[in-house]
Amino acid sequence: MFNSLFSIFSNDIGIDLGTANTLVYVAGRGIVINEPSVVAVNQKTGKVVAVGSDAKRMVGRTPSHIVAHRPLIEGVISDFEITEEMIMHFIHKVHGSYVRRLARPRVVIGVPSGITEVERKAVIDAAKSAGARQVFLIDEPMAAAIGVRLEVQEPVGNMIVDIGGGTSDIAVISLGGIVASKNLRVAGDRMNADIIDFARNEFKIVIGERTAEDLKIAIGSAVTQSEELEATMRGRDLISGLPREVLVTDADVREALKNSVHALVKSVKETIEVTPPELVADIIHRGIVLVGGGSQLRGLDILFERETRIPVHVADDPVTAVVRGTGIVLEDIDHLKNVLIDETSEEVSFT
Repeated sequence: MFNSLFSIFSNDIGIDLGTANTLVYVAGRGIVINEPSVVAVNQKTGKVVAVGSDAKRMVGRTPSHIVAHRPLIEGVISDFEITEEMIMHFIHKVHGSYVRRLARPRVVIGVPSGITEVERKAVIDAAKSAGARQVFLIDEPMAAAIGVRLEVQEPVGNMIVDIGGGTSDIAVISLGGIVASKNLRVAGDRMNADIIDFARNEFKIVIGERTAEDLKIAIGSAVTQSEELEATMRGRDLISGLPREVLVTDADVREALKNSVHALVKSVKETIEVTPPELVADIIHRGIVLVGGGSQLRGLDILFERETRIPVHVADDPVTAVVRGTGIVLEDIDHLKNVLIDETSEEVSFT
């Protein structure tokens, strides 16, 4: 009886619980939240000060007793309580204050394909503690493939590369399952770190993560561009300790990113090498699909195509592919139940 009552007051939701950003899909409404996975906490009181975009704006600008946390590192929960607070915040934001006490939604959450059973349980427990009535997990590459409308249930090979903030997932999918896959900790965050290291080593200037990310977005690329791109990099001089700015080009950033880009290319090739020949034939015909924020790096699709000799396509709106997939599963869960991870949780009873 209580479960039926909770379902009346709850909007079932799909969540892409990402290292960099969390996206939330609400059944019947679409994507309603796309915010950074950041939580600001007052160390004196232990209370959460801000979540999402409000918390990210505080990074580097807070007094010492207010600390901005990223509760997920490389796609997995590093701080259970902070993750619970973040999920709870987003669930409450979806439902509004007047039904918060009765909001017990069913939740579908995308998780990296390489996480362990213990890490999966942590995600389920955090969602339940945050108020979910029932929790389903789905591998992010599977969710992304569904989100871009690949025929995952058919006996044909589909290859998808999801380059997120903390992890990259490479998967070959057929008949509702992942046939071959590779998960690596090389993604947007690693690229930002590459730029920070390059700035320190080559220009003797210290920059922050946000500056590195801005440079990556503004002039980052995987192949030589037809026109040279330039941007100003501002930071602290390593020798004098004073503010300094230098002009950097796309060639500089490309040099900084070359090791991470090479690791991605190598992993794609290795995944193809262990894929059954019949499915490889399908992939050659259908192409490789790139999703995730990292797929928007200039020329990455061109480099992958050059190295694999397989057509490569960047999906439309690649950042939202995973959460769109969770939404599609949520709205047709009986038909798509076989794509979910086996360790799906049982429904919570409130009787």
